[in-house]
Amino acid sequence: MQATLNPTLLLVIALAPLVSSIIVGLFGRTIGRAASHWLTTLSVGLSFVLSLVVLGDVINGARFNATIYDWMVVGKLHMEVGFMIDGLSALMMTVVTFVSLAVHIYTIGYMADDDGYQRFFSYISLFTFSMLMLVMSNNMLQLFFGWEAVGLVSYLLIGFWYTKPTAVFANMKAFIVNRVGDFGFILGIGLLAAYTGSLNYTEIFAKGPELALLHLPGTDWMLITVACISLFIGAMGKSAQFPLHVWLPDSMEGPTPISALIHAATMVTAGIFMVARMSPLFELSNTALSFILVIGAITALFMGFLGVIQNDIKRVIAYSTLSQLGYMTVALGASAYSVAIFHLMTHAFFKALLFLGAGSVILGMHHDQDIRHMGGLRKYMPITWITFLIGTLALTGTPFFSGFYSKDSIIEAVHASDLPGSGFAYFAVVASVFVTALYSFRLYFLVFHGKERFRDVQHDHGHDAHGHHGGEPHESPWVVTFPLIMLAIPSAVAGYFLIQPLLYGHFFQGAIFVNAAAHPAMTDLAEHFHGALAMTLHGFTTLPLWLAVAGFATAYYAYMVNLNFPRTVQRALGPIYTLLDHNYYFDWFNEHVLSAAARLLGKGLWKGGDVGLIDGLLVNGTARAVGWTARVVRLLQTGYIYYYALAMIAGVVVFMGYFVPGKLLSGWFIR
Repeated sequence: MQATLNPTLLLVIALAPLVSSIIVGLFGRTIGRAASHWLTTLSVGLSFVLSLVVLGDVINGARFNATIYDWMVVGKLHMEVGFMIDGLSALMMTVVTFVSLAVHIYTIGYMADDDGYQRFFSYISLFTFSMLMLVMSNNMLQLFFGWEAVGLVSYLLIGFWYTKPTAVFANMKAFIVNRVGDFGFILGIGLLAAYTGSLNYTEIFAKGPELALLHLPGTDWMLITVACISLFIGAMGKSAQFPLHVWLPDSMEGPTPISALIHAATMVTAGIFMVARMSPLFELSNTALSFILVIGAITALFMGFLGVIQNDIKRVIAYSTLSQLGYMTVALGASAYSVAIFHLMTHAFFKALLFLGAGSVILGMHHDQDIRHMGGLRKYMPITWITFLIGTLALTGTPFFSGFYSKDSIIEAVHASDLPGSGFAYFAVVASVFVTALYSFRLYFLVFHGKERFRDVQHDHGHDAHGHHGGEPHESPWVVTFPLIMLAIPSAVAGYFLIQPLLYGHFFQGAIFVNAAAHPAMTDLAEHFHGALAMTLHGFTTLPLWLAVAGFATAYYAYMVNLNFPRTVQRALGPIYTLLDHNYYFDWFNEHVLSAAARLLGKGLWKGGDVGLIDGLLVNGTARAVGWTARVVRLLQTGYIYYYALAMIAGVVVFMGYFVPGKLLSGWFIR
């Protein structure tokens, strides 16, 4: 008999961050800074420890899928709060709480001088609760609640410094772009609810084969394809896929801990998790999978190009996040859902490490984020340097580091796929290996090696834009460096030890479904896998590794040997550089074309629909019609008796003229 999990334990995992968030949010000023950060950090730490307990139970075969609370019943449709705990959700719970714990500890040092200290801890704890509710849910309603909650809290966090116009613009941009994706998401949920009569995952999945036979009314489109693509449009917004990616780079306006939390293990991975959770449905539509494959490939390659020209340390890593999310999406399209989740996990470790490392550099550089003003920081910040290097090696897929195992598995899965678009996707993910190494080592060399350029930077009145004094770079305090070490360890070793159980064991059994006959990618990977060590040794002979080496060599030559080389390339590729510098003109198109079209549409609906139809015809038109009728009727109501007598006589005459002749004629014919 399969063991079950304690629902009280699951409630504590989800609600502990919520309770601490509410307390600190309402009473943070009263209880003080220290109590605020201890309360929120310990609550997330408790959730992490209990998530580890749950993960251990799940590994031993325990599962949970039940309703905790019935919220509403509408006909046969049940709206409830419930948990589905299996390998997929247990892994996500552990990753989310671990990264969140590291961010909480890091924030104690990074935000020490900020006036919104307690408010920040309240927000990030609330963010953790929202993500836990999302990954633990067993129904679409709770999934949507968590989905929207992480969007709302990200709005608050990106615009945390609400006095900065750029931060206000960035959080509005993130909120609006995500609403576009969420419109598709809720359409997909609505279609599934309408045709299955349920919001529960298990019940919807059971009716999947029936859905696969239906067409969308009035069209030739398969219903399952429309529903899956609609769901994925939601993932495109949340996980920043082309063309709904534009919000993520601007979200760097938020404090650095938020960059790590949003872009490593929580919000942007929600879409990847959702598609993996919905694998029984996506497996029924090759069209939807091909769509996912192509969108992910475009994002992986073309967003990586943008990282090569960025000079803000956080923006380089942000475009790296976009590219890596593209890798995960490509894996989903190839039906390698477990590989996508594996890369989600390894990416969470090394990308959180890189973002927090960037924050440490920013602290050491007195809040200067321009990598052109850095250089030679290795000797000033040794812990930040070595941990950042580990994150960089993991990101570029260096053998023995975590990113190697997940990234190479994605490339092999795409190569094994025969879906339309898989050829382009394979080219994109392979080419992206070179691009990733180029922008990653460009960042690394410019920050930690070469000339100490910070000595040549002049700040007005000895202060930078944030009002911090300039001076010698320095290593960050232990509350900043300790989370870097926490994250560096799994970034280095997690992939080697976890690839076997996660991809080729039974860890995701019952959580992820793959039609191996139609989509043989995972079967092909399993046939060629002979252990992590054999995969590592084989990796030294494969094309991706040598492309990564080429990217490293190019970055070393350009930024350590021949410093004029980048300017030469920039002049030679002037139009391409301009295109990249303007982010493919997506922002220009959105701000000038789409916004103008939206304004015209809004004005048309306002003038034509609201003012003309509703106010003019229905409201004011009705009033005018009543007034005209009243004026006409009023002419007949004079109050004079002789008018009424005349009207009575006229009525009698009309009556007689209408009825009497007919009676006389009929009587005459009868005679």
